[in-house]
Amino acid sequence: MTLLAIDWILVLEKLILIAVIIFASLGIALYTTFAERKVAGILQDRPGPNRAGPFGLLQPFADGLKLIMKEEIIPNTSNKWLFILGPGLAMTAALMTCAVVPWGDKVELFGRTISLQIADINVGILYVFAVVSLGVYGIMIGGWASNNKFSLLAALRGASQAISYELAMGLSLIALLMTTGTLQLGEIVKQQQAPGHLWNIVYQPLGFLIFLVCAFAECNRAPFDLPEAENELNFGYHQEYSSMKLGFYLFSEYINMFISSAIMATLFFGGYDVPFLDESKLAPNMAAIIGIVALLVKVVIFIFFFMWVRWTIPRFRYDQLMNLGWKKMIPLALANMLITGAVVLYLHK
Repeated sequence: MTLLAIDWILVLEKLILIAVIIFASLGIALYTTFAERKVAGILQDRPGPNRAGPFGLLQPFADGLKLIMKEEIIPNTSNKWLFILGPGLAMTAALMTCAVVPWGDKVELFGRTISLQIADINVGILYVFAVVSLGVYGIMIGGWASNNKFSLLAALRGASQAISYELAMGLSLIALLMTTGTLQLGEIVKQQQAPGHLWNIVYQPLGFLIFLVCAFAECNRAPFDLPEAENELNFGYHQEYSSMKLGFYLFSEYINMFISSAIMATLFFGGYDVPFLDESKLAPNMAAIIGIVALLVKVVIFIFFFMWVRWTIPRFRYDQLMNLGWKKMIPLALANMLITGAVVLYLHK
């Protein structure tokens, strides 16, 4: 077999893997909207959606069909092309982050060993930060192009919030980098799997707490959902949107929540690692399947926590949000980084 043929097989493998991961992410995000309403119903002592299909399981499809069937409206005074670009950019940025997440170990199919990670690049964490910052442009462009003062105010809030909390999030990951010595997500998981090594949550509990709070702010989730504060800004940055453009904005939030949960599980909870299980004693494909299930279980726990917080804690005021980001989270992240650096230097003397 020629080198060219092998390259084409690799390209085909990656394309299939990309399609599987994207459709799986869309499917999980679709039913996350259903789970959100069910969790809200349980916490508020009501049944939640239960009419569309058995146990209400077809409700996400009914909601999607409703959005598709709605009239597509573009305001006369808006910037048409940027108005269309905004939701597309938000959705694209949300999906691109899944490229560097290791969803499982390698599988063996048709005599070939296939990695369950689209791209194991050596700057994986930096890639995630770069792509996440693109999502802010989707919010800003959509809010500005709407030519609506409430949408613009919400977009400015969203951008300011993202910049504020990305600083603390980045500083928390610098401390993690000091302990792991790598930005490669696949390598971080393998380190946590190594004998005698614990999950990074043990070494970086404060770093994880900072990252978790910042993830709420990055995903615009309550109590940090100030860009969508309906009681203050009417309907937030997507006020002028309808049909599937509105659906893209709403759906990208759930994809961001899913991917954020996967990244937190990868960085701090061993990713697809199963505690007290020696994967080397299992068949490769069985070990990979167990690893995928383990990662998804961790992701589901985080998603439930996102929902629990949303329906439990009231929304912050904007001044409280910025005060927490600049005066609390950034100093805490800096202190954590300095303490981690001192400990690493002491241990490596």
